[in-house]
Amino acid sequence: MTLTLTATATCTAGSARVVSGTPEKPGLQQSVSRRVLFERTGFLTGLVQQLATGLLASVWTDRDLDQLASGIDVAGRKLPSKGWMALRRLGWTVVVPAGVRVPDRVLRVAQEEAARALRLVVHRRAVTDAIVASWPADPHRRTADDWVLLRTLLPAGTDNATIRNRTRQIAAFVARNGRLPKGFTELEDPPVVSAQVLLAAADRQLVRMHRIDGHRARLWVQLPMMAAPGSYHDWSWHDIAVPLPPTVAPAAKLCTPTLRPDAGKVRVDLPFDTAVEPAPLAGHKRAIGADWGYNTLLTAVVAEPGPDGDVVSSGRALRFDAAGVSRKLDRLRQHREHLKTKITHLENLAAGRPNGLDTAAGTKLALLRLHHRQVCAKIRNIGRALAWSAARWLIDQAHAAGATVVYLEDLTSMETPGSSKAWNRRLSGATRGVLADAVRHLGLREHIAVVTVPARGTSSGCPRCGSKLRHVQAPDNHRAAHPWALCTCGHSADRDFSAAQRIAARGLAGQHRTARNRAGHASVRDTIDVPVRRAKTPTPRPASRPAASRDKHRPTPSRPRRQASRASELTPAALATAGSCPAPTRAAQRPAGRTPQNPTVQVPGTPKSHTFSFNRTHTRHRVRRAVLGRGFHHHVHATPLLRRSAKRAGETPGPHRIA
Repeated sequence: MTLTLTATATCTAGSARVVSGTPEKPGLQQSVSRRVLFERTGFLTGLVQQLATGLLASVWTDRDLDQLASGIDVAGRKLPSKGWMALRRLGWTVVVPAGVRVPDRVLRVAQEEAARALRLVVHRRAVTDAIVASWPADPHRRTADDWVLLRTLLPAGTDNATIRNRTRQIAAFVARNGRLPKGFTELEDPPVVSAQVLLAAADRQLVRMHRIDGHRARLWVQLPMMAAPGSYHDWSWHDIAVPLPPTVAPAAKLCTPTLRPDAGKVRVDLPFDTAVEPAPLAGHKRAIGADWGYNTLLTAVVAEPGPDGDVVSSGRALRFDAAGVSRKLDRLRQHREHLKTKITHLENLAAGRPNGLDTAAGTKLALLRLHHRQVCAKIRNIGRALAWSAARWLIDQAHAAGATVVYLEDLTSMETPGSSKAWNRRLSGATRGVLADAVRHLGLREHIAVVTVPARGTSSGCPRCGSKLRHVQAPDNHRAAHPWALCTCGHSADRDFSAAQRIAARGLAGQHRTARNRAGHASVRDTIDVPVRRAKTPTPRPASRPAASRDKHRPTPSRPRRQASRASELTPAALATAGSCPAPTRAAQRPAGRTPQNPTVQVPGTPKSHTFSFNRTHTRHRVRRAVLGRGFHHHVHATPLLRRSAKRAGETPGPHRIA
């Protein structure tokens, strides 16, 4: 079975030309600068945003959302899967401003943008209605009966994090108004439309995309020549060159992209399809179990099924340590919160004054908002780069180990009860969601299965006997802490390393019960814990020399004497100077006191100088990659890959045996 793997590459539009005709008959051609292309793309983005925002505001009622949630149009037919067609079936059309001429394909793009936002709203509305219908006396402490009633009303697959966030939202509304909301539209405002153009909703009358060669593509799209085009003559075809990144394979099929004006450039989010063979979910003989942490982002271990129904794991931990990047993200989050505090203060001042803020305060508020957006973008970029770097490292380790499956713990509903606000902020900004998606994507490309296992008890249970672990500071410091794990059976190891062994054991023991959900993600639903033992491998010893014969039947062989050699402590310059100086004589006696020292010349027979040498060359401190490890950041330390020297028949090249 062959699957189609869809990925998106973010490209930057290059040179562009505007033509007077069509792509088949271009006619007159004129080059367009990147500034003009950015301006005209902004015109199209503004039109789409205006039309989609007006459509969302016109249908933001409980009655219209009920009709969309039913999935049936007015005539009783099932709504189509395409969003813009579903809205047209329901009779929801966009309102074009007077005097503005917009092609029908641009109206499709606006309707598709609104339809995707509304379909997400339908799910959030179902969760909110279930929580309101089963609102308990104390929303922060639900009883067992409250949970049973709530679970019967919620949509299938709703996690605890969504329930907690929606409960807090409704509780804040009750605190402000003293009552429950009458509907979802009273609780939330219409969603904000993103500044983008979904060209996938259009056809060849608005957009065309084809590849030139392995490194370039060409995008034809109609753009308005002004912000409010009055006729169809104000729309022209633009030929845009799109450089392709190395991640887009030459055999990949290019799809219709999405345009985004960003920081003076036109970003082209280009989807591309690649045919891949999915990896099997069962029958694995070697696996990698990975535990997710905060400082040590990933801790993995190689494991194999044992002969007695147990699991044999290696004693070598594979680590992707991103402590330095995590500290940088913490500093950026603190800076973001500080800026947000200042922005909120100025906004409250503006709301309390009848004339608003003065010119200086208004300029300061705009500057703070700009800095806040920049810091948020930097946090997102660093987190995304960190997640993809860790995912690439984990898949490379699986290849090197010859593993055919990677087991991760399912942290979609992870909660931190009793933790501090600072720790909750650190966990909320973690990249575990992006990391899991990146590992799945790269695993599908590399023919490696990625399966999640239940996370409950992976860090608290012993991988050897299953008993409850005792978490201490260190093996020789039994103060209660998180880094180290001890058990009464004699197990003593790093906490994350123990959890990785337990994750690998659960995956290998339950691989025959692996199933995929509606999104195509593989997971082991049942928790099956089996004992884990360490592989016994012989310790490599150096080749010993044959023992010398000590019999007396022949003369004792002569052995060379070991000459005591002493390296000269003189530099080449000092040796040359000392060799050219005459030998000291006892003709004259120097005055009492310490022998005069020369920082550059050392004369034999004199005591070593204790003064500082001024001819020493100072070089700038440079930390090599061998010390820091491989990664996208200078402060990422990762376990290097171990390659196998020889290939075995029918097996992917990997490292040596488990050790």
